[in-house]
Amino acid sequence: MAASIRIPVLGHIARDIGRDINLVFYVLTILVTLMVLAIKTWGVAALVLTCVAFVPVMFALLVWITIP
Repeated sequence: MAASIRIPVLGHIARDIGRDINLVFYVLTILVTLMVLAIKTWGVAALVLTCVAFVPVMFALLVWITIP
């Protein structure tokens, strides 16, 4: 059985954002850069798959903001 490698990235980022809120802008810049590189590599398919992945997130957000 192969050993799984764990790289705890999200926990460190969340903890660092709790300490310094300006880190959010760096994370957003990195995400936008990754998106641009994905679109340059795989074309519009990368953009479409990203949008499809965000559909449940937006649905949950719309339900959350409409709760009285």
